[in-house]
Amino acid sequence: MKKIGIFTSGGDSSGMNACIRAVVRTAIYNGVEVVGINRGYNGLVENDFIELKSHSVANILQKGGTILKSARSKIFYTKEGRKTAYENLTQAGIDGVIAIGGDGTFTGAKIFNEEYNIPFIGIPGTIDNDLYGTDETIGYDTALNTVVDAVDKIRDTASSHNRLFFVEVMGKDAGFIALRSGIGVGAEAVLVPETKTYMDKLIAKLEAGRRKSKTSGIVIVAEGDESGGAFEIAKQVKEKFDFYDIRVSILGHMQRGGKPSVRDRVLASQLGFSAVENLLAGETNKMVGMVNNVVVLTPFEKAIKHNKELNPNLLKLVEVLSI
Repeated sequence: MKKIGIFTSGGDSSGMNACIRAVVRTAIYNGVEVVGINRGYNGLVENDFIELKSHSVANILQKGGTILKSARSKIFYTKEGRKTAYENLTQAGIDGVIAIGGDGTFTGAKIFNEEYNIPFIGIPGTIDNDLYGTDETIGYDTALNTVVDAVDKIRDTASSHNRLFFVEVMGKDAGFIALRSGIGVGAEAVLVPETKTYMDKLIAKLEAGRRKSKTSGIVIVAEGDESGGAFEIAKQVKEKFDFYDIRVSILGHMQRGGKPSVRDRVLASQLGFSAVENLLAGETNKMVGMVNNVVVLTPFEKAIKHNKELNPNLLKLVEVLSI
């Protein structure tokens, strides 16, 4: 391989820039040119390419977001769009591609590889931490710290006013952010998509807390919880339990941004380096991940279809420590 492409796709996550930096400099170290593809698959179709040198990625390690931008591409879903993307890659002389993103990104790469045999290596960049084949995804640790910092501040005002806050965090299909941040902030309860929400049990827990003289509370709700999100749950609790002054806080996209944590910077650098090494070694259609501090390769199909399960011990921990 003499030239590789790199792009970021889907939702952005802190640490993507650190990963881009690692890919570019590892490739250059190995005598390989690097082309940045702007705006994910849209850039592939629209031939939005830029040459990346070592200085191009200077001073981005500590920055959130992605210098290559990101987007969700509808045109790439079409055969015509993928054909155009292939022609653009061929014309640019790109021999292989590194894609940083989540399940949608890897699904697109898998299909594209099957149609045109362009080698792809994926790097897991998503705050949801929902990809099989890695203990953590790039951006997850930073998102956790952002949530904990925000909820710590909410806890202060909750204590001052005898308030019960329902705090909604990201996690449409997975409750990893909700579960770990819930433990980190000492939440009274954590509601996640993976487990059924029993409103009577939640209300009984809050009532028990009131009898033990708890004057405030925090309930963490993943946005994908089956009950309909924080506002709907707060409404149902208010109808049956009026001791607390109930408030709802939606943290939203603040969870995606900000300077990456040291953990995310190191993980992004390790995976960026390993992605290039494996691409140059002839690997394709696989995601690099970190399992038990060892870099592993997982086929795209397995990474996106084998749902990673929540740790049941952590679910039990929430219940025990919130009494």
